[in-house]
Amino acid sequence: MNHLPHLIQDLGLILIVAGITTLLFKRLKQPVVLGYILAGLLVSPNFTLFPTISDIANVRVWADIGVIFLLFTLGLEFSFKKLMHVGGTSSITALIEVSAMLGIGFVLGKLLGWPTMDCIFLGGIMSIASTTIILRSFDEMGLKGRKFAELVFGVLIIEDLVAVVLMVLLSTIAVSRQFAGTEMLTSILALSFFLILWFIAGIFFIPSFLSRVQKHLNNETMLVLAIGMCLGMVMLSSQAGFSPALGAFVMGSILAETTQAERIEHIVQPVKDLFGAVFFVSVGMLIDPKVLVDYALPILVITITLIVAKILHVTIGALIAGQPLKRALHAGMSMGQIGEFSFIIATLGVTLNVTSSFLYPIAVAVSAVTTFSTPYMIKLAGPAYEYIDRILPLRWKKALDRYSTGAQSITAASDWRKVLQATLIVIILFSLIIIGILFLFTRYVWPWIDVNIASGIWGQIITASLCLAAMSPFLWALVLRKAAPEASAALWSNRRYRAPLLFMRLVRAGISIVYISVFMLSFFPVVVAIAGAIVLVTFAAVFSKRIHKFYIRLEDRFMFNFYHREMQEAKASLRELAPWDAHIARITFPAGAVCTGKTLEEMQIREQFGVNIAMIKRGDLHTIPAPGRYERLYPGDKMFVIGTDEQLEAFKKYIEPENGQSLAAQETREVVLKKLTLDENSPLLGQSIRDSGIREKTNGLIVGIERDGKRILNPESYTVFEEGDKVWVVGDAELIGRVV
Repeated sequence: MNHLPHLIQDLGLILIVAGITTLLFKRLKQPVVLGYILAGLLVSPNFTLFPTISDIANVRVWADIGVIFLLFTLGLEFSFKKLMHVGGTSSITALIEVSAMLGIGFVLGKLLGWPTMDCIFLGGIMSIASTTIILRSFDEMGLKGRKFAELVFGVLIIEDLVAVVLMVLLSTIAVSRQFAGTEMLTSILALSFFLILWFIAGIFFIPSFLSRVQKHLNNETMLVLAIGMCLGMVMLSSQAGFSPALGAFVMGSILAETTQAERIEHIVQPVKDLFGAVFFVSVGMLIDPKVLVDYALPILVITITLIVAKILHVTIGALIAGQPLKRALHAGMSMGQIGEFSFIIATLGVTLNVTSSFLYPIAVAVSAVTTFSTPYMIKLAGPAYEYIDRILPLRWKKALDRYSTGAQSITAASDWRKVLQATLIVIILFSLIIIGILFLFTRYVWPWIDVNIASGIWGQIITASLCLAAMSPFLWALVLRKAAPEASAALWSNRRYRAPLLFMRLVRAGISIVYISVFMLSFFPVVVAIAGAIVLVTFAAVFSKRIHKFYIRLEDRFMFNFYHREMQEAKASLRELAPWDAHIARITFPAGAVCTGKTLEEMQIREQFGVNIAMIKRGDLHTIPAPGRYERLYPGDKMFVIGTDEQLEAFKKYIEPENGQSLAAQETREVVLKKLTLDENSPLLGQSIRDSGIREKTNGLIVGIERDGKRILNPESYTVFEEGDKVWVVGDAELIGRVV
């Protein structure tokens, strides 16, 4: 035993004690995270009643690995699609709450007489709620399907992203030890560039790579490959000057968009649990009971302030975003705690050696108290609302109701506003990428090529060629990518608006020419740069069609990879639906069709042809799932239609333009099909399709019912559900799951 390395002895002691404490906490129905923290306290040198670990430094390395895996799995659960679908309500609520808590934490630290750096980190620690604790509480209390829970989930998604940004900004502040505005802005721009670049490159290459090697990926190989990619991005992030945890989060969010996401999450889970346990144990090891006693008053003050301020500002944020008082208050009282990210931010301060020794154990103590209080706060939300509703003046309640109703009924922005907003986003997004690529090549790639490949003029030419190849897709997108195509088309139909639209396109082209000029001047003398810029612009104009086709192929590859996971899920559903000889086809609504501008009710598509329109994709960002009968069809709409070959062919002939130009239907798998089996406990039993409200509840459409071996395609709305029915629904998978 004397020859056994200290690391193995320490790890054995940690896991034994952690196992015992987590069993105890499981029995007490408390979060196991608190059990890990208690285990860390028991085996730390600060608590001598039990055997203690002998080498804290080695355990810290294991804990750092635990942070990486925690962020990796958070990334797997994050998904950029979830961020895209987070509504304005959640975004506004999250930004108001986080901003307020950052300020309150800083001011509170100053009032307690703490150093500035401790105050800054206290604000970060107090600003991020615990996803784990909230999800566990909602699950145990059966609240996941409630409307306010959807708001909370949206806020948590925004908070996860904000936490990653905070880690980078706090690192920058900690290193510079001052609020350098220029340095902060540079860090934010650099972070934005690298996040976008990593995301685009990751989505473009990684799903394609995984698809090609899929037949060789057993669980062992998949585990090694996933961890390898995670640690590779960790190294890349570290080399770029960012936190290693940021790289792990980014790689997890990229893999979340692949068809292997659930599999990776499943096989990585045991590894994450092991190292995560070591991390939380290390959190407990840094707790000094004497510090907790000495700082009992600050802990109490911070805890009370945290609970009150979080409840207040989440509620205020939700009210400002247009939510009713009841929903806003329920959301606020669900988020009065801190958790995983707060530990990581506190760990960052310790690692950088910029915070006082007392801040870390204080953060852990506050987290423990607020974790215990969370379920009780959620339960008190109902009585609290009833009390506030009872004492609130009538005119205030009416004012809140009017504001909420008005905010939720605000119509879409004008066409001009949509076009201007979309154009501004296109310019900012692609400008950031182009400038970042240019900076990357001039600052890092050029010196490397000069030393390792070729020096002098040849090094310049090679670097410039590679830089131009990397920039060209984004330069082309800056000029030609459509901004708000639906609104642009509506404006273009009015002749007096064509000149401003053309001017906006010329502005984008002018900005692109400026970037080309800056690119040439970065590598060559002025005369050569001007001549080269003219040649490049002329070349782009002459070969614009070929270049555009190449760009479209690149964009299609990116979008295919981005939605590949949904496509595969739909493909599996379609295979089950195959005996009905029905499938999904994508049909683009043509210009010149006689039914242009008509509603679905007026066209009688289902009655005439037996097909269902499951989804309409209008432009690049606007998607209409399960369109209602008053939805109109416009040229360029991509319709995802379910039917047999004969039905689809008849429908295509109906919408063909008068000149007889035929339409090409492409099979797509972007629509989610779910099969529900109704058991004796299903709430749908005995109700008709219309009365059940399943369309409204699932934002979907019932396309078939299998009953007693017989299949009913396009069942009528008066069809009554029976036990044992297999119901096929097109719609949102999560919403469908809540119905049964």
